[in-house]
Amino acid sequence: MLSVIEPSETGFCTHRPVACTLLILLLTALLQAQTAEQRARDIVSRMTLDEKIAQLHGFRDATHNRIVLGIPRLGIPDFCITNGPAGAGPGGAGPKKPATALPAPIALASTWDRDLAKEYGAVAGSEAHDLGNALLEAPTINIARVPQNGRTFEGYGEDPFLAGQLAVAFIEGVQSQGIIANVKHYVANNQETDRNVIDEEIGERALREIYLPAFEDSIKRGHSASLMCAYPKVNGTFNCENGPLLDTILRKEWGFAGFVTSDFGAVHSTVESAMAGLDLEMPTGKYFGEALKAAVESSQVPVSAIDEKLIRRFRAMIDLGVFDRPPTPKPLPSREHGAIALRIAEDGIVLLKNSGGILPLKASQLKRVALIGLPKASTGGGGSSRVLPLYTVDPLDGLRSRVGSQVTIETNDGAAIPAATALAHGADIAIVMVGDQDREGHDQSLSLAGNQDELVTAVATANPRTVVVLKTGSAVLMPWAEQVPAIVEAWYPGQEDGNAVAAVLFGDVNPSGKLPLTFPRRLEDVPASKPEQYPGIDKVVHYSEGVFVGYRHYDANKKDPLFAFGYGLSYTTFRYGNLRVSPERLSLSADAKPNVQIDFDVVNSGRVRGAEAVQLYVGMPSSDAVPQPPKQLKGFQKVRLEPGQKTHVQFALDQRAFSYWDTTTHGWKVAAGTYSILVGSSSRDVRLSSRIQMAPPKPREKSH
Repeated sequence: MLSVIEPSETGFCTHRPVACTLLILLLTALLQAQTAEQRARDIVSRMTLDEKIAQLHGFRDATHNRIVLGIPRLGIPDFCITNGPAGAGPGGAGPKKPATALPAPIALASTWDRDLAKEYGAVAGSEAHDLGNALLEAPTINIARVPQNGRTFEGYGEDPFLAGQLAVAFIEGVQSQGIIANVKHYVANNQETDRNVIDEEIGERALREIYLPAFEDSIKRGHSASLMCAYPKVNGTFNCENGPLLDTILRKEWGFAGFVTSDFGAVHSTVESAMAGLDLEMPTGKYFGEALKAAVESSQVPVSAIDEKLIRRFRAMIDLGVFDRPPTPKPLPSREHGAIALRIAEDGIVLLKNSGGILPLKASQLKRVALIGLPKASTGGGGSSRVLPLYTVDPLDGLRSRVGSQVTIETNDGAAIPAATALAHGADIAIVMVGDQDREGHDQSLSLAGNQDELVTAVATANPRTVVVLKTGSAVLMPWAEQVPAIVEAWYPGQEDGNAVAAVLFGDVNPSGKLPLTFPRRLEDVPASKPEQYPGIDKVVHYSEGVFVGYRHYDANKKDPLFAFGYGLSYTTFRYGNLRVSPERLSLSADAKPNVQIDFDVVNSGRVRGAEAVQLYVGMPSSDAVPQPPKQLKGFQKVRLEPGQKTHVQFALDQRAFSYWDTTTHGWKVAAGTYSILVGSSSRDVRLSSRIQMAPPKPREKSH
């Protein structure tokens, strides 16, 4: 035990009360940290081998699921797990429990707002806790390499910096509620097609620059207490037995002190997985049950390795209060959390097109509205992340609540196009709601299913005042984009769907969402457009596009997307100015650590209050040996301004912001040369630019 002399006993507190308080807090923190470690080790030291093995895998029967059963004699509580990228999932066996159906995570990514990401995590975490769980399987932060991925809606888009920043905030929100976050799926779970067997051949540089950074942020900055290893193979080895990923990078390089769980059914071995760093097999003990016990008894897996797995999990449970304050079910604050869900949904809606200023609509100028298409609230995608909503607000209910009884709203589900066009023809405005239902386990076409494209074209022909509202989980193709004056991407808005969409359409909320992934004009424009890149040949997929994922690909190949990464319109306008970059020249000496400050102003130059997601990109010097994208996102900030209001924005870029992964030295490196500093409203709307020089190290003078 650590022996501590109270500062008050030395007379120190009498003379330096502030310093004394800080010292006591520090000593208390050290004792608490030590206590968690010691308690975990003490518990493990008193466990039998059978008890240890039982704690290394999940248990499932007619009344239990997603659970590791506790051991009362040792004070080990049940360890209940629920899914959670879009809110607390129903989880477990028995009656499915409802929770707040938050907007899809891709909608959260569209807010470009760290504060909202933290609120989102806090809601999901608190409800998971109040439903009796200890761990929330979230966030999902896999990069949207292919927009066809059926789980794109669960993640934060195509850029690793954006995904990492939002993941950190989400994790902080979750763990502030005394529940364990579980960042997933480590790593490169980027397609659902053949996900259980696919072997992803990923180059070292792409792995480090595109697919690992958000996980690195989640561990180093977000301090996620747990991580989930994914289904696929990476470079020939399944993720859950991949020593270089789980041990070398995750634990040794990043200093991960938490525990690793498996995706459900993602384990393929006993000894290999145990020695690589897997700590908990879910949902049962196919490999970490009797087979692991036999491996221990035959000395293939040392008992010390088993002990460390348990210590890691117990320590996290103690740190976050799961041992001392086990979660007990209680009613959820439906109204309070519903209001947060509404605010996030509103902020995540992206205005893609608004020709002639047709939006926002004015109820006073309308008599008849034709509401055509999807009649029900789009509460989320399918699969394990599905949330049973506490309530739903359908599109018609949201619109009626907004416009009142003076406006007639007539509906048609769009199944019969002639009837829909007849309805649209006689209306003052036609609102067409189309979308998809993406889900885990399946990838999808980028084209809208059924007759939806034909429906939009027909309605737009019948009524030139047609507004299209998309409810999709990823990018979609829009062959009718030139035919309609207004397009709104609402994603899956969650249980407050109707209210959120109505608020944006009628201007109660000024849209401020920005796309977290690129919308292509044609399917063949996407980065992974060849069969060997996606979906793969003979269960192998080649990531031959390297670092040129998403907007990096479109920029480098000078392809015009339908809608660019970072793009989103507003009902107001913003003016950028007064860019200052300091310093403008740096010397790359051996011990130099570049630190660049970027300052500029943003003014709301329009007539209504609005918010702007200001974006900072860096263009690195490119060569044949190390080709670089024209720009890479390195900073963003959501600013909210009244008409005429100005704000000052400041970014600080460290060495990592200027680094690439050098495959020769196997480390981060800053190249000498000219770097572009690009500030704008989207990746294709640069408003301010400057350059800085990274000078090569000066040659050392020869000694005489």
